[in-house]
Amino acid sequence: MYRDGVCTLADFPVDDVAEHLADPAAVLWLDLYRPSAEDLSMLESDIGLHELAIGECLDKGQRPSLNRYPEHLSLDAYGAALDPDGSALKLYEIAVFCNDRVLITIRKDCGLDLDPVVAGWDAAPGLTRHGVAYLLYGLLDHIVNGQFQTVRQLDEAVDDLEEQLFDARRSAVQPAQQRLFQLRRDLIALRRVVKPMEEVVESLLNQDVLAVDAAVAPYYQKLYDHAMRAADWTDALHDLAATTVQTNLITQANHLNMIMKKVTSWAAIIAVPTAITGFYGQNLPYPGYGSVWGMVVSTGLIAVLSVLLYTVFKRNDWL
Repeated sequence: MYRDGVCTLADFPVDDVAEHLADPAAVLWLDLYRPSAEDLSMLESDIGLHELAIGECLDKGQRPSLNRYPEHLSLDAYGAALDPDGSALKLYEIAVFCNDRVLITIRKDCGLDLDPVVAGWDAAPGLTRHGVAYLLYGLLDHIVNGQFQTVRQLDEAVDDLEEQLFDARRSAVQPAQQRLFQLRRDLIALRRVVKPMEEVVESLLNQDVLAVDAAVAPYYQKLYDHAMRAADWTDALHDLAATTVQTNLITQANHLNMIMKKVTSWAAIIAVPTAITGFYGQNLPYPGYGSVWGMVVSTGLIAVLSVLLYTVFKRNDWL
């Protein structure tokens, strides 16, 4: 519970919400982890949560969005992060209910750490005194910053993979290809949760349920710019990854064509001695049969024609 921007009470029972709301100067933050429908129904009468909002909140996999109800706003968002080894993208879903007096965060998994958000609120009592509008800003700023950092890490990973894919050492290409396809899937998943945040933040500036006063409005404008940059960067990175995949496929096709040219050229060179020795190996008399000069002529033909074919193919860049 915050009063005049200062936290005055923590870890109180949910049953005391109605009592604390009786104080007009109190602002509440409730953080619920995987609540049941019964848990949320306890707050329905005290805060006026809409039954449709409760039903959507309990469903996982909601699209990031902002919904208006008569007594409150309902918001869905996703925190994003990469595994410590950068091998896979993790998305952490969070639902938010808020009005001018109460901010409720509902975490559907434990991956999203809200300690930095609380530390930011406590470090700025002059702004926290503006109530839920600033509390919600602090929460969304933490989420958008996490998304932006994840996009940056994926960008660096794509740059590293580009160097590996076009490295002359072909042994490094196969693992890089697998990682590239994994990154592309991660980018598609990240894009689905980052792109709608633009619309969510913009809608918060144009709604009448939660009062965003002149002191807090610039922070939301900054948050909107940050969300827009993250969305644009995600789009650009998605296009870059797709282009890299196509370029890699073209490079593989070109490399295969070079191999086929070399194999064909060597097959043509090998065909010369095969034809001559095959011809002279028939059970028929031929010029030079059983004589030294016949062996010299056949061997000379093999050597001369093989060198001639090699020279021609080399000049045409077939070898």
